[in-house]
Amino acid sequence: AKAIVARQSDAGGAALQTTGQLADLVAGVVRRRAKGPALGKNPATRTFQGLRIHVNNELGDLEAGLEAALESLEIGGRLVVISFHSLEDRIVKQFMRKLVKGESDNLPRDLPIQHVAFVPKIKIHGKALTASDAELKANPRSRSAVMRVAEKLR
Repeated sequence: AKAIVARQSDAGGAALQTTGQLADLVAGVVRRRAKGPALGKNPATRTFQGLRIHVNNELGDLEAGLEAALESLEIGGRLVVISFHSLEDRIVKQFMRKLVKGESDNLPRDLPIQHVAFVPKIKIHGKALTASDAELKANPRSRSAVMRVAEKLR
């Protein structure tokens, strides 16, 4: 952000005109990782991902979609969600955990509630699943996929 502001002031207030200009600017200020799966990726990849997520309201749509999916399920129906980055997975995990543990936005977390006072809405099936080594070899793009499964109880 500082680099964008500095560039605009150096250019007499002219805004960036192309994605290529933004990518070049980001590449000049963001350090590349020396190791790991991000090696060889354009340093602006995460910047563009963040812009896309914000502009498209992807996380808000995910929350709304989870609520709608749960409402449309019959009792015993399974909700299967595959997320492709940690922001999505965190939302899915917290959504499912809230329905299992009865965490409510209206009540303080430390308020003691009798177990019989809350009936879980879902049952989580297993742990989060990620791609196996064989799948990663056949499909390297599956490296970030995380699948979670829940069953509607009531």
